[in-house]
Amino acid sequence: MATTALGTLYSQLQQAFASSDLLQTGQLLAKLKVGLITAGLLVPQGDVNFNDLVVAREILEIGAFWSIRTRDIPSFDRYFSQLQTFYNDYSSVLPPSPREYPIRGLNLIRLLTQNRIADFHTTLEALPLPADSLASNPYISHPINLEQWLMEGSYSKVWNAREEAPAEEYKFFVDSLMGTIRNEIASCEEAAYNSLPIKDAATLLFFRTQQEVLLYAQQRGWQVDLTGGTIAFTKKGEEKLEIPKDKLITANLQYARELEMIV
Repeated sequence: MATTALGTLYSQLQQAFASSDLLQTGQLLAKLKVGLITAGLLVPQGDVNFNDLVVAREILEIGAFWSIRTRDIPSFDRYFSQLQTFYNDYSSVLPPSPREYPIRGLNLIRLLTQNRIADFHTTLEALPLPADSLASNPYISHPINLEQWLMEGSYSKVWNAREEAPAEEYKFFVDSLMGTIRNEIASCEEAAYNSLPIKDAATLLFFRTQQEVLLYAQQRGWQVDLTGGTIAFTKKGEEKLEIPKDKLITANLQYARELEMIV
């Protein structure tokens, strides 16, 4: 490593991350990023020690995973941007990283959760993979399938994809997608029904337990009848447009008289 101090912090980071100590991992990452900046490794340029590049890349990769585990998406964005130098500019120098495509896949799902479909396809096309090998990479095929199912409205497949996630971090983004999907389904239910059985509402909203759907109903302001086992949807006050018939008739008659006078 560039310095003995950075090497020590790096070893501690590996141990903290492996033991899932998110607090210590975050503290060590903050110190290491300052060290990487000082050593000219955060955005490497020119002749840089090979081993230092590998270590710097791994520190940033740990940072990307730590960001997802702590649900800090802006932090993930920053780590992903910083990793592009290592993945793109130094791809011919550094050995492949086993974390590269899991992180690239996470970035693709992030774009889906933000409804940035154009960016999703642009990023997908820019991947350093042949088009015919995308489906064979589980970290890339997973977001590709999610995007297709979302476009089809196959929400049950999106829900089932959570259990098929190639890495634990992927489930966070699938949960986020399901939150958006639930809100869309809930809005449709409110417009289409006055009430539904609690079990049917739970099924439609992909909830496993009654407690989950009751909590969601409370958040939406729905009325729950536990005795009858139903949920009544709160309708937004709709303004009724009343047509002033008498005024319209009078105005039309007056208009007709004026026309006759003109003729």
